[in-house]
Amino acid sequence: MQYETYQTLKALHIIFMVSWFAGLFYIIRLFIYHTEAQTKSASEKEILSAQFIIMEKKLWWIITTPAMILTLLFGIWMLFINTALLEQKWMLIKLGFVAVLLFYHGVCQKVMFDLINNRFNWTSNGLRIWNELATLILVAVVFLVELQGSMNWLKATLGFFGVAILLMIGIKIYKRLRK
Repeated sequence: MQYETYQTLKALHIIFMVSWFAGLFYIIRLFIYHTEAQTKSASEKEILSAQFIIMEKKLWWIITTPAMILTLLFGIWMLFINTALLEQKWMLIKLGFVAVLLFYHGVCQKVMFDLINNRFNWTSNGLRIWNELATLILVAVVFLVELQGSMNWLKATLGFFGVAILLMIGIKIYKRLRK
């Protein structure tokens, strides 16, 4: 019975983690479009900004934040059932990445509040780069969970930074193609 409960919690944890990341990825896209709308004519800017604020709020409060809460709830519940996980190095590293992701979530919320209050502290390119942090966290967590203790940390670290470099190159290429 406990195995079935654990597997159910694990499935729910994964489902809401995917939803959380989807929300984080999409909210940054909305922030980019919202920021870029500020270069439009006054009437376009006003209409677009009002629409982006509605979309951002709904995405944040109906999908992204509830998904974060449920991801954490089911993850903590799994740790409660299987406390031995807390003795494994990979899990402690994963929890460190989760802490970084929670910080990332908080920064995204601040950006949303700033945009709602007509404060544009980020450029669209800065937001694109910021978006890649969530991608890197996702890659790191999936590899940690799937490979656990069998991972070669040197290769993993090099791979992690390799993905980061490829993402940055992709952003530069995209920026040039847009011009």
